[in-house]
Amino acid sequence: MINHPDPKVAFITGAAQGLGLGIAHHLLNTGWKIMIFDRDEDAGNEVMDALDKQTRTRCLFFPGDVTDEKDVAIAVQRTIDRFGRIDGLVNNAGIADPHSGSVEHLDWEKWQRVINVNLGGVFLATKHATQHLRQTKGAIVNITSTRAFQSEPDTESYAASKGGIVALTHALAVSLSGDIRVNAIAPGWIEVGDWQKSANKTSPDHSETDKSQHPVGRVGTPDDIAQAVSFLLDPEKSGFMTGETIRIDGGMTHKMIYSD
Repeated sequence: MINHPDPKVAFITGAAQGLGLGIAHHLLNTGWKIMIFDRDEDAGNEVMDALDKQTRTRCLFFPGDVTDEKDVAIAVQRTIDRFGRIDGLVNNAGIADPHSGSVEHLDWEKWQRVINVNLGGVFLATKHATQHLRQTKGAIVNITSTRAFQSEPDTESYAASKGGIVALTHALAVSLSGDIRVNAIAPGWIEVGDWQKSANKTSPDHSETDKSQHPVGRVGTPDDIAQAVSFLLDPEKSGFMTGETIRIDGGMTHKMIYSD
């Protein structure tokens, strides 16, 4: 554990499970204070209950929906009330709709829900955190996906939302220049089955075919992404970076795979 005399504060959306929880744990273990903003109250309470007494003083959970502006505004204010500042915003919350069907049959409400959560949530959290990030000369890290650059059939809503995050990232970097750095990470295949709440937790089980799709020889872990988030939040390490999207996928998007 690294103890900082004046710990920085990160606001993380979708951080009660999965990749967001991995990011939250990594930042907690390196001395940050954390606001976990997630709509799954059971998962959030489980996270808090699992923390030791000392660590719990540096962590706050607020249940809410990233598409509800009132929820977002309250969560940001709760963070300020408890910790007095925000140094980093990690826009991680997202959903997928793997059964959306072909574009001519894609339900409009389903399309809107994916866009509103994945892209709209980034906008709302940024909107309400910006005034506080300006004061600390903080940083924003948006979690997009390699699906912003490549697709499977019938994934239009997800691809559009993740591609929108890439564009929003460089737009915000320009609009907030001089005060706040804004970057994005595009994860590939990250195993999060063992980072779910207890009712949904599964043990990783990857075949040799799964592993061989990646030039590094394995599927990714939340810590692979969390390390990069930590880097992008640190002005001493990434102070000359803004507007960038970094792919972290074990080289998967660079490997040609031919069917037999």
